[in-house]
Amino acid sequence: MSQAIGSLTLPGGRFEAVIADLLAERTDAIVNAANGHLAHGGGVAAAIARAAGPTLTREGDALIRAQGPLPTGGAVATSAGQLPFKAVIHAVGPRLGEGDEERLLVGSLLSAFRIADDRGYRSLSFPAVSSGIFAVPAETCARAYLAAARAFFEERPAARLRLIRLCLREGSVAAELRRQLA
Repeated sequence: MSQAIGSLTLPGGRFEAVIADLLAERTDAIVNAANGHLAHGGGVAAAIARAAGPTLTREGDALIRAQGPLPTGGAVATSAGQLPFKAVIHAVGPRLGEGDEERLLVGSLLSAFRIADDRGYRSLSFPAVSSGIFAVPAETCARAYLAAARAFFEERPAARLRLIRLCLREGSVAAELRRQLA
């Protein structure tokens, strides 16, 4: 069950912000708020890894061995393991103090959205990337989430990806999105 925060209907698709459990979503794929080593130590990443089982971790470890750490703004997909999704897309958002966090966060999400679209997914849910232990302020995150959705649908008006859902818990990011979507 989700509670609506707000939405944007854009040419080519729809962005929705909701209070919801990311792991209970009924979308084709989900995004993981990842670090460059795909180490799922805490927060959303740890919850996804636990629920997905060891396959997700093995695949992530193999990707890092083959390609090296992902840069900030990068994204990569793995299977979803035991989760009911077609994939988990790991997006590396910026940490506070890295500099130019808003632009980097938009880039990270755009990378994830493009992967979903390239794979033919019609719907994607993502968490509040960079707002937790990476400490990017709620206002910056909210602006970046909206900018990434707008940029994606502007860049790909004929995208197969038609629905992008931001799944949040009640808190400062949700409050900021309510304000920015009002």
